[in-house]
Amino acid sequence: MATITAPVTGVPVRPKKFYQQLYVQVLVAIAAGILIGHYWPDFGASLKPLGDAFIKLVKMIIAPVIFLTVATGIAGMSDMKKVGRVAGKAMIYFLTFSTLALIVGLVIGNVVQPGTGLHIDPASLDAKAVQTYATKAHETSIIGFLQNIIPDTIVGAFASGDILQVLFFSVLFGLSLSIVGERAQPVLDFMQALSAPIFKLVAILMKAAPIGAFGAMAFTIGKYGIGSVANLAMLIATFYLTAAVFILGVLGAVCRYNGFSIFALIRYIKEEILLVIGTSSSEAALPSLMEKLEAAGCKRSVVGLVVPTGYSFNLDGTNIYMTLASLFIAQAMDIHLSLADQVLLLLVAMLSSKGAAGITGAGFITLAATLSVVPAVPVAGMALILGIDRFMSECRAVTNFIGNAVATVVVARWEGELDPVQLEAALGGKLPEDVSDIAASAPAE
Repeated sequence: MATITAPVTGVPVRPKKFYQQLYVQVLVAIAAGILIGHYWPDFGASLKPLGDAFIKLVKMIIAPVIFLTVATGIAGMSDMKKVGRVAGKAMIYFLTFSTLALIVGLVIGNVVQPGTGLHIDPASLDAKAVQTYATKAHETSIIGFLQNIIPDTIVGAFASGDILQVLFFSVLFGLSLSIVGERAQPVLDFMQALSAPIFKLVAILMKAAPIGAFGAMAFTIGKYGIGSVANLAMLIATFYLTAAVFILGVLGAVCRYNGFSIFALIRYIKEEILLVIGTSSSEAALPSLMEKLEAAGCKRSVVGLVVPTGYSFNLDGTNIYMTLASLFIAQAMDIHLSLADQVLLLLVAMLSSKGAAGITGAGFITLAATLSVVPAVPVAGMALILGIDRFMSECRAVTNFIGNAVATVVVARWEGELDPVQLEAALGGKLPEDVSDIAASAPAE
């Protein structure tokens, strides 16, 4: 069997056999989960703890990965203005493409009209079914969201696992290390040395990904059943189609303009995408995504700033879901939304998608927050899609995930912090399967 050479380490690497590939194992696990959930639904529903346990394992390591990546990356910067410049470019990108995602969802929802013909009577809906989400949406505000970025204590940020709180402290600590200079070098050396076992731990935890994907998929099919999506298949199909149009059309054009292929990038992060599909959680693949982007030539400081921030501010899939689901509910209830109503829906969704970021069940909660401000569409209409929301959450998570991968590479290129040779090697399949050693050994700058 032929060998390849890792471009960073220069160490010959023997390719794994196909059954040893993580994405193959996850695919088999997802298929097995679907079969178990369909033919033995009670048993499949009981396997939920497997998926939950794996996600908890990954969340356990997210905070130290973000802290070490961001703090060491910023500490290695000689120009502190660069930190603000990277963050500024990232936020401009997030705002632009989040808005485009909302518009794409609105346009396709008007063209396809997936809810037309259902003629649902609003009085027949169970408003209590969505009361919990509506309550959480009411409690969420932009001001509260911004204040929550500041942790009560340093330890509290890591204990709660709040991504933005950890990122906030990591940026400040990295700036402090850089300002202190030579006296902080021993601390920086220790943190860079600590990165190696932390990234190796991520690689070890990823070995359990097939088990987590199996349990999560068996639970989803066992509890909700494949048949439960039949009546609302049009909405699901429209949502998946819209997400595909956005990824391949909008993001694909951005990738092409910046000198790489969206298909090559998707192929490069296929293991992580399958993991997101299996667990319905983009957080499950966050540490591994940061490793791979760094191994693909994006500087650590850019990866550390863009990826965690994007997980809260660059939710393309969630934005598509909000406008499309809102139109579906209105169409199903024979409610005509004027152009002014739809513009209001777009503007409210732009704000609510930021206010509910990082909350468990954020997609559904964000939708509740949006509809509570748009009087034309009743919040009770969310009961129509409550049963199939789980089947759309995978697509939401995958779209969010791919969107953040693209954003990181693009911002790194804009900032001149991307190694094009290393990116080409990575997207061309010339990196080893396990990139944890590359990510750990790569210099911060």
